[in-house]
Amino acid sequence: MAVRLNENKEIVDKIREGLKKKGGYCPCRVEIIPENKCICEEFQQQMADPDFEGYCHCMLYYKSKD
Repeated sequence: MAVRLNENKEIVDKIREGLKKKGGYCPCRVEIIPENKCICEEFQQQMADPDFEGYCHCMLYYKSKD
């Protein structure tokens, strides 16, 4: 398993800007709850799944099976 940032610098910059504005919480989610703190609970569960390969909800991180 490998987790990396999205290769699109524009997306990464925009999401990081949103994270700063929301105090580290996913800018793509409305609720400010612990489950939405980056790296969010949803993506942590996806990372734990050996069959999952893809982006997190906000497209900041990508998990590959390698």
